[in-house]
Amino acid sequence: MIKENIQPPKAKKIAKELSMHGDTRNDNYFWLNERENPEVVKFLEDENDYNEKMTAHTKQFQVDLFEEMKSRIKEDDSSVPYKLNGYWYYIRFEVGKGYPIYVRKKETLEAEEQILFDCNEMAEGHPYFKLSGLSVSPNNKMISFGVDTVSRRNYTIQIKNLETNEILPTKIETTTGGSTWANDNKTLFYTRKDEETLRSDKIYQHILGENSDDDILVYHEKDETFNTFVYKSKSKKYIIIGSSSTMSDEYQILDADKPRGQFKMFQERVRGVEYAFSHFEDHFYIITNKDEAQNFKLMKTSLDKTTSENWEEIIPHREDVLIEDMDIFKNYLVLGERYNGLNRIRIMSWDNQEDYYLPFDNETYTAYTGTNPDFDTNVLRYGYNSLTTPASVIDFNMKTKESEVMKEQAVQDPNFNKENYLSERIWATAEDGTQVPISLVYKKGIQRDGSNPVLQYAYGSYGHTTDPSFSTSRLSLLDRGFIFAIAHIRGGEYLGRNWYESGKMLSKRNTFTDFIDCSKYLIEQKFTSPKHLYAMGGSAGGMLMGGILNMAPQLYNGVIAAVPFVDVVTTMLDDTIPLTTGEYDEWGNPNEKEYYEYMKSYSPYDNVVAQDYPNILVTTGFHDSQVQYWEPAKWVAKLREFKTDQNKLLFHTNMDAGHGGASGRFEALKEVAEDYAFILDLEGITK
Repeated sequence: MIKENIQPPKAKKIAKELSMHGDTRNDNYFWLNERENPEVVKFLEDENDYNEKMTAHTKQFQVDLFEEMKSRIKEDDSSVPYKLNGYWYYIRFEVGKGYPIYVRKKETLEAEEQILFDCNEMAEGHPYFKLSGLSVSPNNKMISFGVDTVSRRNYTIQIKNLETNEILPTKIETTTGGSTWANDNKTLFYTRKDEETLRSDKIYQHILGENSDDDILVYHEKDETFNTFVYKSKSKKYIIIGSSSTMSDEYQILDADKPRGQFKMFQERVRGVEYAFSHFEDHFYIITNKDEAQNFKLMKTSLDKTTSENWEEIIPHREDVLIEDMDIFKNYLVLGERYNGLNRIRIMSWDNQEDYYLPFDNETYTAYTGTNPDFDTNVLRYGYNSLTTPASVIDFNMKTKESEVMKEQAVQDPNFNKENYLSERIWATAEDGTQVPISLVYKKGIQRDGSNPVLQYAYGSYGHTTDPSFSTSRLSLLDRGFIFAIAHIRGGEYLGRNWYESGKMLSKRNTFTDFIDCSKYLIEQKFTSPKHLYAMGGSAGGMLMGGILNMAPQLYNGVIAAVPFVDVVTTMLDDTIPLTTGEYDEWGNPNEKEYYEYMKSYSPYDNVVAQDYPNILVTTGFHDSQVQYWEPAKWVAKLREFKTDQNKLLFHTNMDAGHGGASGRFEALKEVAEDYAFILDLEGITK
């Protein structure tokens, strides 16, 4: 219920007609995209003020939740060291500090520690700070790194001399933050972004000690639907320039010993053909969907004949197994696969003597290969966790088959026992008969009588799969009686590549209806009821939230939409906005009438109508480069105008942050506490 005497802000209406394909849309809140307009800033601040007043009664609860979640995290923690080129590298944290410290030790873990970067010192004076793209030169003497202090994923690359600890005066602006060294220890390749669209479009070559203004443009990706990037092969033999769109890949290679040479085309882009490769001895090994291998297959080719007519098949396409990635070692090839929604790690020896899978015995879990930069080792590092099992880092000897748990995530709560929780996977039937999996976790002893609060989460775009993983912060919901549900809806790749294809472009509505059908199933099976069901999603998952709010608002008591992509048609028609042109293969190009009409049929902003909506919390970041702040701002303004209920509609803009929210190890937990307090308050849970 709206609190008496506290009135929500009312955005002014300025008529704006947007016409396309003979269709005219009226957008009264279009003006909110004027970032520099003081009236826009005032509107956002008024919404923040309203949110503060409406949640004043939960402020102490938010603080308590934050402290509770923070207390479960080991403050003086460190990552498991990995060895690269004679040094052990790891990250550690200190008590009371919110940022990591990057360190290394020479040859043995007993050696003296060398601090590479103390992000706590570097972050001082910045409301946001992110270090990215660390790359050490082959002689171990230099390290390049990227820094973002605004949260627009726009990094400045700098170089540090690891012998003198001096940061060189070179500053390379508007980059992705990533860079890679040639084998001469003085040539650095990096990726620049377009200043307006922030598309990664140019690869440059920088020579150590020279003015970065004189850097050489090596490659310019002119196709606006592609992004470009540069990296070095694990074998250290090649510098590789990649160009990728949603549906196609292209790579060029250069001998890393000859950085002044010309890049050679590996295989030109072909629309619809995706591929990635690794180098081993006298062959390249390629994962590709060539020849309609929808779930991908493994091929190989010789070093001097890289074009696709020379590729030979090693592992054929399988209808029920998706190949996701590969890792190459001196004696073994390791494949990451997905079968029936679950991760598999397959290990094959080059001498064909061994071919086996790592054993996992949970009904729903997450497993993945970890940091394996060392080529000449029989030890595979992988990660494992589940909805009930904290994350483990495991070293597995592929020869002896012995494994050692290097670290299990510590849960700093004396009352925590993973045996107190249950996870399971259930299957809902979608409206077209498709079976949609749902991963659940809850505390033992819960009765299925319709009275349980459920938080249902999903993403459902770009083929991104939300794997069922452990969360220490989620315990704050589970311990208060919540069931947490991940709906593995179409648009992700949980059940293979076809699962993604049937939730994009002109099949996008399947994503929304799958989520709704999962909600109906949870209600039907008495896990919960509409009075106790909550939904949450962010970014493209925020679009999902907007879609279900328009299509089935009666199913939910509360919905959280984080950095939501909700103004789909207008954004996709504006090719000056970051990401737009590269997204045509995901959503369709609305410059074509068929896609325009389909997109308009589900675009959350365009489909707000006069009806009752549940309680809603919307969050965004003013500097977001991926979903501009004005999308949720416009959406909230329109919802305020149309909704016919007295339920809460709260909108919080972080004026210092971007798409990823607050920086720092614990600051982000304050945003989680805000989300949790919102739904717990709606459940009448106040402590």
